[in-house]
Amino acid sequence: MKKKTNFKLHFPSHLSFLLLISFFIGFCSCEQKQHSISSHGGLTEQEVLYIKQRQLLYYRDEFGDRGEKVTVDPSLVFENPRLRNAYIALQAWKQAILSDPSNYTGDWVGSEVCNYTGVFCAPAPDNKKIRTVAGIDLNHGDIAGYLPEELGLLTDLALFHINTNRFCGTVPHKFINLKILFELDLSNNRFAGKFPEVILRLPKLKFLDLRFNEFEGTVPKELFDKDLDAIFINHNRFRFNIPDNFGNSPVSVIVLANNNFHGCVPSSLGNMTGLEEIILMHNGLRSCLPEEIGLLKNLTVFDVSFNELLGPLPDSIGGMVSLEQLNVAHNRLSGNIPASICQLPNLQNFTFAYNYFTGEPPVCLGLQDFDDRRNCLPDRPLQRNAVQCKSFLSKPVDCGSFRLIGVSYASPPPPPFY
Repeated sequence: MKKKTNFKLHFPSHLSFLLLISFFIGFCSCEQKQHSISSHGGLTEQEVLYIKQRQLLYYRDEFGDRGEKVTVDPSLVFENPRLRNAYIALQAWKQAILSDPSNYTGDWVGSEVCNYTGVFCAPAPDNKKIRTVAGIDLNHGDIAGYLPEELGLLTDLALFHINTNRFCGTVPHKFINLKILFELDLSNNRFAGKFPEVILRLPKLKFLDLRFNEFEGTVPKELFDKDLDAIFINHNRFRFNIPDNFGNSPVSVIVLANNNFHGCVPSSLGNMTGLEEIILMHNGLRSCLPEEIGLLKNLTVFDVSFNELLGPLPDSIGGMVSLEQLNVAHNRLSGNIPASICQLPNLQNFTFAYNYFTGEPPVCLGLQDFDDRRNCLPDRPLQRNAVQCKSFLSKPVDCGSFRLIGVSYASPPPPPFY
């Protein structure tokens, strides 16, 4: 049974508006979703092809954003022109939907668009006397279809959440008109093609979630210059080297896991002083970990597992006082585990299995949750055999051979943590 929501909130002043959006971030969970194409069910390859062909026809129609594909009944009465535009956009979208098993769009009929399921209205930010569509939330609808260009008519849209559906195709170019879009969640769908560069032209965007799709190719380096708070692009098919300007990003959370990134972990990472969580697992990163990561005093989660990282763990990690989860498993790291890491006050989980570490301080054994299997640690169970250890450790690692761009400091750098 679908849920109807009566959205009565108002667009307030700029600061209050940000607080309102923060409420939505809390309300609309951004926990990692489980991705399963088979769970979508019911969409044949022929239907997928049909949807893609339909969307391509829209691209050939230069007037696609004006709603010529939607006939507006002259008997319909709208509160204001913006809600009329919203009607055109939503009716075009309804026509682009091939499957709606829970009938979310069943009540998308008539001029009262603010009563449509999943559509939320509020006073316009530039005119409190009129209502306009402020948000769309069709999460977990299992809806199949594509996004028509007419959605660009929703110029007052702040939230667009359609995670866990079966939408495919690409992101419409006319999204460029969504100048106050704050949150964009397209996760757990079937979108494909290159990174949707229209995202780079959304000036108010703070929350970006593209995870669990079929996007491919490179990620524009300009993404890391945008004033975003959260970036989730994990579980796609992106393939590129992490750029030197990666550390310019002001995000608090960034997840790039399960793509095909290569290159170094840039030392500019140390510039990201507001960073709280970073997950780079299961890519192709090949370098040493830079000392500059010790500058991330607010970081709680650091996961670089399942890469090809080399060399020792930097002593500076012992200064990451907020760290709770540290996962460097399944790499080629070696040397001694610094005792200062295991003495971090908030550390709950330290996983460094499947590496080539040769020394482990006794204090690590007292951690609540840690995993040291398949290393080269004397007198510890479940380690690599002597032949494996000797073969790997006989080849010294030169961390200076990796191209790492330095961190910029507002003041002289602090001394290393020992």
